[in-house]
Amino acid sequence: MNSKLKIFVSAYACEPGLGSEIGVGWHWVLEMSKQFELWVLTRESNRNSIEPWIEKHPEYQHIHWLYYDLPKWARFWKKGLRGVRTYYNLWQCLTNGIVKHTMQQNNIHIFHHLTYGNALWKVSKYGQKQFFIWGPIGGLETIPYEFSKHYNHKSQFIESIRRIIAKSAPYNISLRRRCENANLILCKTEITRNALPNLSRPKTVLFTDVATELQQTDNYTPSANTTTKLICVGRLDAWRGFDLAIEAVANATISHENIHLTIVGNGSDKKRLQHLIDKLNVNKFVTLAGKVSATQYRQLMQEADVVVNPALKEAAVTVSFDSMTMGKPLICLDTTGYTRYFNSNYAIIIKPHSKKQVIQDLTESILRLTNPSERLLLGEKAKEAATRFCWKNHGLEICDTILKAYSSFRQS
Repeated sequence: MNSKLKIFVSAYACEPGLGSEIGVGWHWVLEMSKQFELWVLTRESNRNSIEPWIEKHPEYQHIHWLYYDLPKWARFWKKGLRGVRTYYNLWQCLTNGIVKHTMQQNNIHIFHHLTYGNALWKVSKYGQKQFFIWGPIGGLETIPYEFSKHYNHKSQFIESIRRIIAKSAPYNISLRRRCENANLILCKTEITRNALPNLSRPKTVLFTDVATELQQTDNYTPSANTTTKLICVGRLDAWRGFDLAIEAVANATISHENIHLTIVGNGSDKKRLQHLIDKLNVNKFVTLAGKVSATQYRQLMQEADVVVNPALKEAAVTVSFDSMTMGKPLICLDTTGYTRYFNSNYAIIIKPHSKKQVIQDLTESILRLTNPSERLLLGEKAKEAATRFCWKNHGLEICDTILKAYSSFRQS
């Protein structure tokens, strides 16, 4: 007889072999399944990658998978990330019946809303009336005007709206209801935790959604090249701060020409970034590589000497943990979230007080890491840290946090 605690997991984004939110959903499910009996609801479009993987890994065949997508005629308008918010919220509404039926039929009393982890987006009505685990969530972080005033008009407008939404979060009725219903709220950042209504604070735990994949561990030796290779990875959105990295490289190359930055990704901010590269006359120092395959990404990461994550809020977290796994020094801005897992032994963490100060700190950090022995020292420490922050250990932390919260609930 199976005595494992039963949990229903809503994981809209959940697929093997991918990063970002999709990888979060996948890894959390695998780790939770080691201690709990899981019913996992995800998109029908994920079935073709999940089922072949499970076939090859029989140790995970005890996970119960449920799939749902809107009919094709009802989702013709959705393509890639276009329309994802609307589709996601529709999906949550239309799957509520599946959640209710499955939980009642299988005597499940714990509901975990895992992905997407945006505090402002919908959650199953039935699920949040059970023992409700929410997150890890974010979405209430904003970009200060000092940084966003340099964005294009569309991005400036978006950030203005986000600031208004975040400031009014404590008065958002739907958000307040989710906070009231939640028994455990996992917050990606201190910023999101502090922006939630006061009544929810005792239920919150700071919790990153990513860990290191030790099977990707590779031996790192400093490049024999005289050029220090920097890499940034992520969708080209203004808030990711790639403009800050470009300006820092422009400053650094004044005193040290043997530096090159590769920015991997595509997005709406590409035109502005290219204009900045042209304006600063750093075309030979900065390459916009566009979107690449997983294999190409891995190759570029291997060839890089330093990983730079200049995002002004929680982003490129998978890439940052990959830098740890691959033994690469990381330069990043403190987002009050995943950066809690990094320290000065293997990373340079910059407090974003002002744009001028951030660019100056990035410049000094880049120049510091043009020294191969300095990179090697930080890289070796990063490799050591990767073993502590692997998915196996993070999985134990996830399960322990859930068990403690549920045990406390049962006792009360």
